[in-house]
Amino acid sequence: MNGSNKKNIVLITGMSGAGKTSAMNVLEDMGYYCIDNFPVQLISSLGHLIREQSDHRYDNIALATNAVDYMQFVNYFENIDMTVNVVFLDASNEELLLRYRFTRRHHPMLLYSMANTLEEAIEVERDLFDRLNERAILHIDTTKLSLQELRKLLFSRLSFKVKPEFTISFMSFGFKHGLPIDADIVSDVRFLPNPYYVEDLRQKTGNDQEVYDYVMKFDETKEFCRRFHDYIDYVLKQYAKQKRSHLSIAVGCTGGHHRSVTIANWLYNEYKDRYQCFLSHRDCEV
Repeated sequence: MNGSNKKNIVLITGMSGAGKTSAMNVLEDMGYYCIDNFPVQLISSLGHLIREQSDHRYDNIALATNAVDYMQFVNYFENIDMTVNVVFLDASNEELLLRYRFTRRHHPMLLYSMANTLEEAIEVERDLFDRLNERAILHIDTTKLSLQELRKLLFSRLSFKVKPEFTISFMSFGFKHGLPIDADIVSDVRFLPNPYYVEDLRQKTGNDQEVYDYVMKFDETKEFCRRFHDYIDYVLKQYAKQKRSHLSIAVGCTGGHHRSVTIANWLYNEYKDRYQCFLSHRDCEV
């Protein structure tokens, strides 16, 4: 027995239908001992098992829970001086409705008799989490996220086989499609000259060199990049002081095709040699 060994406990929670099962499957592939829907009434028995194990089976454990039981898990592990890394999964209400109607599953809030319709169930659950999800070390919006992208995010943040390093996610998006809900910093670049109004560039994106060069050639773009770069460098220093390990930066323009893609690409190229960086274009069809 070696109860003093460091335990790595991950709590997967978030909106029902946002991908907790998929996340647990990824963590299982990573080597975590995964338990879904563990009865909160038995949490003290699980805690004893984790602390008194003799074969290290539970050194790295992942638990999935819902909004009703979430805080009981967090409070229990904190009370016995075990650190819990919380991953909060979210998606837009519209996407959650589509997923539930497609799978025909019953929403937990309906099963708990806390709501009468699926729409009401989603709102009730979101209200519960609005008061709780600040504890999450990783907040993931799965509305338009592929399983491969989810896997990459979880591996980059929660792998216990390598020393974790600071990571930065850069994302472009279009304001007309809604704000990304998992961004730490959101920058609006709609003030920059718009390639959409240049006929030869309209059907292209910021991934095309012609559009990239067009956006980057203007003085206001150069000044913005200089100021934004300084701001990000300052934020990164503050994150380091707080021992945080990830920063998510979203850059938005009107449609998410031209200016935001260009600036996100520029940011990625600026920081990829200093940090582990990820790049995605949420609303850009490529």
